Amino acid sequence: MVTDSTATLRPEVAERWGITVVPLQVVVGAHSYDDGVDPECAPDRIAEALKRFLPVSTSRPSPAVVLEAYERAAEAGAEEIVSVHVSSQVSATLESAQLAAKESPVPVHTVDSCQIGAATGFAAVSAAAAVAGGATGLEAADVARRRAHSAVSLFYVDTLEHLRRGGRVGAASALLGSALAVKPILQVVEGRVAPLGKVRTAGRALARLEELAVDAAGDQEIDLAVCHLAARDQAEALAGQLATRLEQGLGGRDVELTEVPAVLGAHVGPGLVGVVVAPR
Repeated sequence: MVTDSTATLRPEVAERWGITVVPLQVVVGAHSYDDGVDPECAPDRIAEALKRFLPVSTSRPSPAVVLEAYERAAEAGAEEIVSVHVSSQVSATLESAQLAAKESPVPVHTVDSCQIGAATGFAAVSAAAAVAGGATGLEAADVARRRAHSAVSLFYVDTLEHLRRGGRVGAASALLGSALAVKPILQVVEGRVAPLGKVRTAGRALARLEELAVDAAGDQEIDLAVCHLAARDQAEALAGQLATRLEQGLGGRDVELTEVPAVLGAHVGPGLVGVVVAPR
């Protein structure tokens, strides 16, 4: 199993399921770092760099780097590989995986999660669990694809400016949000970031995210993740509320509470709070 650093997988989860995480690149000023590997691009440092208006950008892993991950998996005994990645609509990471797959010593099944963040991670874990249960690579890839496509990813940001700079939303939306001094609520739709609504304050944004997450969960059995960048108190409060309200659907599983990786933080900025509801 291979995924990328946007999947927001905790190291112990990746290790438990045998998932190799390929880092994207985070560029701060003139220096490039491996996301999730180099301490110089830890999420808190990226948040601070953005607050100081330092230039921060990101780039995909090269096909050669992804190929190295495939070759290591093959050397460890893998006969085929499932490779689950961030939406191809916002990153060329999947293209790197597809190019690397052509040179891989074993067959590779690439999956476009059409998601951003923890929903990709849930899909990768589901695929790994399917393999552990005896599924073929093709079957596990299908499991990952269906899991990702059923997930609902919601978030709010203090400003759309960082997304606008990275080309993830239209300039008109960014200008509108700034003019109205609102907190935009966003969602992932068909692999792209799309507007869902606007509220006036961070408190109202959190309350709205809570209601949207509860609606998305319904009566289903779910996994749930709450993520943030430099907004731990707000994220913890939201996670606590959702853990109580969705206790039955969680079935005893914890709410995943994480800070987003630097490569995502670079595009959303400090103050992000997000929720992923992933039906099981």
